[in-house]
Amino acid sequence: MSNLIAILAGEPNSINSEIIAKAWKNKKKLKNIFIIGNYSILKKQILKLNIKIPLVKIEKFEDFRREEKLFVLDIPLKFTSAFNANLTEVQFYIFRSFDVAHNLAIDKKILGFINAPIDKKIFNNRYLGVTEYLSEKNKCKNKEVMLIFNKKLSVVPLTTHIEIKNVTRKITFSLIKTKMVALHKSYYKLFKKKPKIAILGLNPHNSEKKINSVENKIITPAIAELKKLKVNIKGPFPADTAFNKKNITSYDVIVGMYHDQVLAPFKALYGYDAINLTLGLKYLRVSPDHGTAQDIVGLNKANPQSLINAINFLNKIND
Repeated sequence: MSNLIAILAGEPNSINSEIIAKAWKNKKKLKNIFIIGNYSILKKQILKLNIKIPLVKIEKFEDFRREEKLFVLDIPLKFTSAFNANLTEVQFYIFRSFDVAHNLAIDKKILGFINAPIDKKIFNNRYLGVTEYLSEKNKCKNKEVMLIFNKKLSVVPLTTHIEIKNVTRKITFSLIKTKMVALHKSYYKLFKKKPKIAILGLNPHNSEKKINSVENKIITPAIAELKKLKVNIKGPFPADTAFNKKNITSYDVIVGMYHDQVLAPFKALYGYDAINLTLGLKYLRVSPDHGTAQDIVGLNKANPQSLINAINFLNKIND
């Protein structure tokens, strides 16, 4: 399999050009990385930041060469400025970029890809985010797992970008079982290790173990079933004490019922030192664990550490 890594330039009006340029310079000009995106916008934004790197435009993947230059597989655009593009134009650009990366990964021409952050408005509520979009392209709906990875601890939200009022009805025995089996199998495949999983309850203090609670009716029976399947999982744990020192050193993954239940404490502990990894796909897909940061676009203040972590992760997996 190829060890080439594609980075999707992602949202045009963002810090993406900045973190890509800084990461490439930081990694001492790696020769196995190329960009999928619009050459003109990348060049314009990087020049404005006064970051000097040799960009080379290519029209097709076969033109890539392993040189100390940053090759850009050009995705044509109808707009010339990231700031005045309409939503339809941005959608076409980003989905086209994903199509190119997906096909290269399916054909095993690349090891996997990293997508720089995008604004979720491009999905027009059809998908909750990139994780769900790629699960449909890979025909593995509900078997995809969003793993926010750090070498010390990782977290998984069972439900992703949905409103709190909708979380309860999304939590089912079947969803917990399917997602945790996928997590167990994919984690082992990647890291050659059966993960120790801690799963949280939904309510404060696990609803004090009330008979009709989600914890008693759904989560606890799902855990019992998963143990029969040899998944190393314990819980449900109350969320307010889940991230104490004992737990974060005893488990590989903490699984929460909703996004911020695990992402908020995780980011408080590890900040930028994490990556977003989609498990369950036919290839490796990683992204920095942050957003587009449109408030600091062009100010040369963006931190490339999460993108650097994503590059390091894919290169280490390839070793």
